[in-house]
Amino acid sequence: MNERSVQPRERVICGIQPVREAIAAHGAKLVRVLIWDSADSPQLDALARFAKDRGATVARIHRTELDKLALGARHQGAVALAAPLTVLSLDQLEIPEGAILIALDELEDPQNFGAIVRSAVAMGAYAVMWPEHRSAPLSPAVFRASAGAVEHARLVCVPSLPNALTDLRERGIQVVGLDANGPVRIDTADLASTVVIVVGAEGKGLRKTVRAVCDVVASLPMSGPIASLNASVSAAVALYEARRQRGE
Repeated sequence: MNERSVQPRERVICGIQPVREAIAAHGAKLVRVLIWDSADSPQLDALARFAKDRGATVARIHRTELDKLALGARHQGAVALAAPLTVLSLDQLEIPEGAILIALDELEDPQNFGAIVRSAVAMGAYAVMWPEHRSAPLSPAVFRASAGAVEHARLVCVPSLPNALTDLRERGIQVVGLDANGPVRIDTADLASTVVIVVGAEGKGLRKTVRAVCDVVASLPMSGPIASLNASVSAAVALYEARRQRGE
């Protein structure tokens, strides 16, 4: 394979920060790191050195070739080719006491998906879980929106989110759904125990089948003229509250 071809099972990662995180996470296991050959950029030069120091293969190629690989995504002169991400099933998880999980209920916006993955990794969440149907795919847009955090995340895809949440409840894990009209304020919900925080889809919120499985449906207290926050911001606030309740 030369630097201009991509094999079907390879992942294309675009952008300086996502590529940097991929190098940090995978190093020499990356297929190749591709850098714009005629860019006068200290950032790109530093990225190439970082990749070589981590044992990754680096090639300099024309901007037009980077554009073809990126398929319209903003690459900033840097693309990495990597193996597919590892995606687990629920029965592969050994969830530790006190863990925080995030579940996404048919979240189809890759920007929100990636931003939630970034918040989950930053806040030390144990895993991010989503159903296999009607969810954003693990695409370059998601990788970029996560600013590379997806490389460090524990990813879990399930056939049915209501069934998965029921399974988690049976393991003694608290299930807390987020809803703008939830009857319980998020700061009064129990997020200090082992918990899965469920985020609804853009515009639709939690499905009835998912809401029915939740132990608590919680809302974020709002005092301004805007009645709700988008999915990724709501998830970040809930993750922060879970950490606050743990005294972290």
